[in-house]
Amino acid sequence: MELTIAVDGAAQPAVSRTLSRPGQPTFREVFAVTEFRALWLAQLLSVAGDQLARVAMTVLVFDRTHSALWTALTYAVTFLPWVIGGLALSGLADRLPRRQVMVACDLARMVLVCLMAVVSLRAASAAALWSMVALLFVVTLLDSPFKSARSALLPDVLPGEKYVLGIAVTQTTIQIGMASGFALGGLVVAVTGVRTALLGDAATFAISAGLARFWVHQRPAAADKAAGGPSQLAEIAAGVRLVFGDRRLRTLVLLGWLVAFYIVPTGLAAPYAADAHSPLPLAVSTGLIFAAGPFGTAVGAIVFGRMVPSTARQRWMGPLAVAACGLLLLCSLHPGLIASLVIIAASGACASYQLAANAAFVSAVPPDRRGQAFGLANGGMQVSQGLWIIVAGAVVSSHALSPATGVAISGGVGVVLAAALATTSATRQPTSLGG
Repeated sequence: MELTIAVDGAAQPAVSRTLSRPGQPTFREVFAVTEFRALWLAQLLSVAGDQLARVAMTVLVFDRTHSALWTALTYAVTFLPWVIGGLALSGLADRLPRRQVMVACDLARMVLVCLMAVVSLRAASAAALWSMVALLFVVTLLDSPFKSARSALLPDVLPGEKYVLGIAVTQTTIQIGMASGFALGGLVVAVTGVRTALLGDAATFAISAGLARFWVHQRPAAADKAAGGPSQLAEIAAGVRLVFGDRRLRTLVLLGWLVAFYIVPTGLAAPYAADAHSPLPLAVSTGLIFAAGPFGTAVGAIVFGRMVPSTARQRWMGPLAVAACGLLLLCSLHPGLIASLVIIAASGACASYQLAANAAFVSAVPPDRRGQAFGLANGGMQVSQGLWIIVAGAVVSSHALSPATGVAISGGVGVVLAAALATTSATRQPTSLGG
């Protein structure tokens, strides 16, 4: 899940307030910028294509192994590379021209996904199947430098107040792309097969590379701006001290990491769909479960951003965090597919508390340290999701629990942690964003 405490989303909660002031730029002015249109379209295609590939790989692995553990591991592979990529590869966006980094990552991922499509022809063998998983790991590894380059480039493309609106469009695009990619991905896999779905993902990378190469201006590398600075290890250590040495920042980061508990339905989508005994094809049911959470998140973010006053948003963080996890307890009743989709979507809608956590995090971090803090928070969020999904998959795979019960237990653990975090002062202090 890509919602909270990310560089691309730092200013989003200020959007509604910014729009209320006279003389501010409009969405039309933002989309009038050719470079932004290219980056926006490339992102929409890439996110949708990635979800298409995730559905294809999840369905393929579950069909071959009938194992919730291996299915969860396959999905977790899309998160764990952030351990390496977030720490070791993100710096490429500063040492090399950012457009060059984006194009190179897209072209490399296009080739790798094409290889996955070729290997899928022999997916009946275990060696071929896990070769595809290994290729997927490398594809995801390249996601970190690409997103770092894109995040760093966006303020140059949209200077000043236009950046705030650009961030709002960016985050909405991510959720729409995820929901549509998951939902349509299940249908595409069911109708055309895994190979076609993977080739479709490769095509999105090719188009993204072309958009960046021909419609985004070349800019020099930014490494000289950081010349003579501290070493990479020293910067990482300073970021850890900053975030976890401050009680308020620590609480806000941990609230963001709660996503690991309410995203479990996505990691167990295929076995959950199979256990629901839906009349729909497995690939379609799996895609719908994948899409339910992001769809709810997109709707919840719009409602939370527009309906809840900025002064009240932090007071809602704790209750909504508890609800995002607690709603999954209803899965213990083993509802059918339709009811499960409603539950998962409602849980995703309650995850809109992440917008308030994001705003509070931005206001509490010194401006010159935000890069380190965001990198640590976002990397930890990605890794926690991957690890917890593996744990949930292992428990369900042991046949001790059904997928629905596993989801409910994950929600219960999240409720306990969310309730503990909700009692801290960090969830009740007012947010004050500059500008």
